[in-house]
Amino acid sequence: MPQKLRIIITGTTGMVGEGVLHQCMQHPDVEAVLVINRNTIGITHPKLKEVLHADFYNLAAIEPWLTGYNACFFCLGISSVGVDKEQYYKTTYTLTMHVAQTLCRLNEAMQFCYVSGAGTDSSEKGRSSWARVKGKTENDLARLPFAATWAFRPGFIKPIPGLTRTHSFYKYINWLFPIGRALAPGAFCTMQELGLAMIHVVQRGYKHPVIEGKDIIALAK
Repeated sequence: MPQKLRIIITGTTGMVGEGVLHQCMQHPDVEAVLVINRNTIGITHPKLKEVLHADFYNLAAIEPWLTGYNACFFCLGISSVGVDKEQYYKTTYTLTMHVAQTLCRLNEAMQFCYVSGAGTDSSEKGRSSWARVKGKTENDLARLPFAATWAFRPGFIKPIPGLTRTHSFYKYINWLFPIGRALAPGAFCTMQELGLAMIHVVQRGYKHPVIEGKDIIALAK
């Protein structure tokens, strides 16, 4: 019998987090979801609890609500476009590590799924600043005492129709998806595939901890 999942999801006020939450709400093996947000998502569901908290660098006030979970789907993040390097590092690395350190201390059996991105630099030595920061975040997350840590690196993500957090520019570029999927399938996945891949990797494991686009598609099946 598949493992029943109790999942904490961050970033559900963004496109990826909203899509992953949507997939979790529909999945029969997900029995409970806790979302942590600065602002409410305005959704009610029997599986869902929401904790509103402004300061992700200090979770002490909400720690009592963060226990009893066996997975975290960390979908919180910002684009590097138009953001200075210090702010990008603080949000991408410092915030992520603080949340992860808190959760692994409170949940011994937790697995941590981190939504990184295609092109992330595991060597931390490349020319791209954002890719180095993402690589450092992946590497340092892997050193924490979680039951397992998985770094997801999607490229183009086709959104789920009808969800409200989809970036407006997708209505102009969604036509690219079938062409891109045919020519470079590993660089194009759907939001449903990403959500299912995160659920399945926690249940089944995988052959390596870095989940590239082609791995997301395989895990979703």
